[in-house]
Amino acid sequence: MENREGKAPEKKWFVIHTYSGYENKVKANLEKRIASMNMGDKIFRILVPMEDEIEVKDGKRRMTKRKIFPGYVLVEMILTDDSWYVVRNTPGVTGFVGPGSKPVPLDDEEAKLILRQMGVEEPKTRIDLEVGQKVRVTSGPFASLIGVVEEIFPDKQKVRVLVNMFGRETPVELDFTQVEEIS
Repeated sequence: MENREGKAPEKKWFVIHTYSGYENKVKANLEKRIASMNMGDKIFRILVPMEDEIEVKDGKRRMTKRKIFPGYVLVEMILTDDSWYVVRNTPGVTGFVGPGSKPVPLDDEEAKLILRQMGVEEPKTRIDLEVGQKVRVTSGPFASLIGVVEEIFPDKQKVRVLVNMFGRETPVELDFTQVEEIS
């Protein structure tokens, strides 16, 4: 199924409304339906938006999960008549969020914000830098300064750069997205 521009449709995040308290049951039911109806190529991820919360009870700290949006489940899918039907007719689903009968996807920024709040990993940024290489800082308080890569932390998506401030080399830790190579 192609859209009006002639491009293949892309996967987007949609929000479905469920009976309150049935979010996990809907997720399990939907996963079973996807498997039994061979919809794995159209419906990809189902998430119940939750975040970690520290609860203090009887003087003890416990980590618990709290639903961010009770009564709602996120579904990453390519919207077609078939995928809409599978999701819409899953037990516990009361409908898609959106005006009228047509589901409206979350915009990319909203989806990223919710995923970040849940602690779901976003795709990692890859960087082709080496220790000793010159870079320019592109954003933040050190923007436009030029420095030399001292250390790279791929697991944290950070890089330590030595920049010249006040006449001496100062190490600054920056995100991969805050630096660019100087050719």
